[in-house]
Amino acid sequence: MTQHILQGRTENEVLWFQRRSFISAAAAWTAMGGISAAQAQSRSNIVELQGDAQVNGSRLTPQSIIQTGDRLETGPGSTLIFVVGNASFQVRQNSRLTVERGATLNAVSVLRLLTGAVASVWGKGSNRQIVTPTLTAGIRGTGVYTEVRPQQNFRSYFCNCYGTVEMAAGPDRALSRADYHQAFWGEATPVNGRSLTPAGAINHTDEELEVLARLIDQRTNWQIMGKKGAKDGKGYMDESPNNVHPAAQPAR
Repeated sequence: MTQHILQGRTENEVLWFQRRSFISAAAAWTAMGGISAAQAQSRSNIVELQGDAQVNGSRLTPQSIIQTGDRLETGPGSTLIFVVGNASFQVRQNSRLTVERGATLNAVSVLRLLTGAVASVWGKGSNRQIVTPTLTAGIRGTGVYTEVRPQQNFRSYFCNCYGTVEMAAGPDRALSRADYHQAFWGEATPVNGRSLTPAGAINHTDEELEVLARLIDQRTNWQIMGKKGAKDGKGYMDESPNNVHPAAQPAR
């Protein structure tokens, strides 16, 4: 188990993949053919639901089908794991989000997170975004963790766990290329004149991303490379004084 730092989140929220119920649910999901079978047979694309959640204002059940265009909300102590197309999601408790439709019914174009937190893995594709009240992330094939903090005026946290992401917050822009957890704050109020600032790696684990990747037949960068870097939020596999966080570079 990799080390992890928690800020305002509980241990249970990041260790969901260790639950016997999820292990059984994931095995059943894989045995039944995963998302390909779900799409072909119009069966549920929910891998596991714990606690109370709603879709478009109605109660969500383990048999429900989540479609692009849906509004989702989880209650206290709840967790929701589901797959749409080539993207997988783990929604933490007390979250509100929409999964907006892309070119097809099974393609998510925008994950719009209003509050709460979501870990997600995305297969290869283009023209997809994660949007919060204070930042926008243009994603390709990547694994990420996103969190919105209403108690801090909706300050947003975003970690590009691996892959390439185009970051934007206020007037600030940065290109994030990460092998191992490159993290940002989307500031509600600029800090030293910057709306996009460096962050540490908090509130999510390597194992979560690995499990989500497995649900869509993917592997993380560190699994492919066979090694892990320093989980300091800078995003690099090898430590070097020349590795500067993109949000810490001088503004152009």
